[in-house]
Formats: sequence, C-alpha cells, structure tokens
Amino acid sequence: MVNRRPVTIEWGDCDPAGIVFYPRYFAIFDACTAALFQAALGMPKIQWTEKFGIVGIPMVDTRGKFSVPSAYGDEVVVESRVTAFRRSSFDVEHRLLKADGALGVEGFETRVWVARDPNNPKGIKAAAIPAEVVAAFGG
Repeated sequence: MVNRRPVTIEWGDCDPAGIVFYPRYFAIFDACTAALFQAALGMPKIQWTEKFGIVGIPMVDTRGKFSVPSAYGDEVVVESRVTAFRRSSFDVEHRLLKADGALGVEGFETRVWVARDPNNPKGIKAAAIPAEVVAAFGG
C-alpha cells in the first residue's frame, strides 16, 4: 500500500538560502506517516491510538537521502509506504517527488508500536502490533 500526500512547501519550511531546512522534511514525513495509517485504518491517529490502546508510534531510527532541494512555493507529493512489519516495530519509506517527477528526498523511519508500561504508569513499552493493523496494509 502506498499513500500519496500533496504538500506545499511553506515559507517557514525554508532556511535563509530559500530551500527547505532539512529537519522540516522529517516533520513532513511524520505527518505523512500519520496520513498513511489513516488511509490504511480508515480513521485519524487519535482514533486508532485509542482503539488499539497505544500511546503512539515514536521513531527510534530515521535518516534521509537528499537529492534535489525544494524551495518556498514548491508543490511536491510524498509517497509513503510501510516496507516491513515486525512484532512491535516497523519501517516506513517516504519518497518526496518534485512537480516534474524528480526524486527530491528519500526518508526512512523505524517506528515502535508503544503502549503504557503496566509496571510503570509514567513509562512506555513496546507492544505487539495487532494482526488487524498489519492486515490493513495488505500484510
């Protein structure tokens, strides 16, 4: 399953050189992961976190490969997909495509399905990803 999300590069995304300041790509990718799960599960993040009793899906590893810069006003599309599910973690790949179809940025995330730690109410703990979630992605 691939989710495509159009994004307009805003003034606040850019550095003094007029191109996207690289940490902003990770914020864009985070929003794209939420949109991917919403498309797969048919409900926004607040609802699926409540339904499955989790705190969230924090990133534990992330990286990017930057090929073509984006600038204020650019209209781009981010294609996002889960590339692997494991017991409690999964990988997401993002491809930011420029208007001409050129690959601008590739983003890679490893995230963990996290619930409250029953032994420490203020703590969090990795939890098994429900089969229903994996199935929603065609797995």
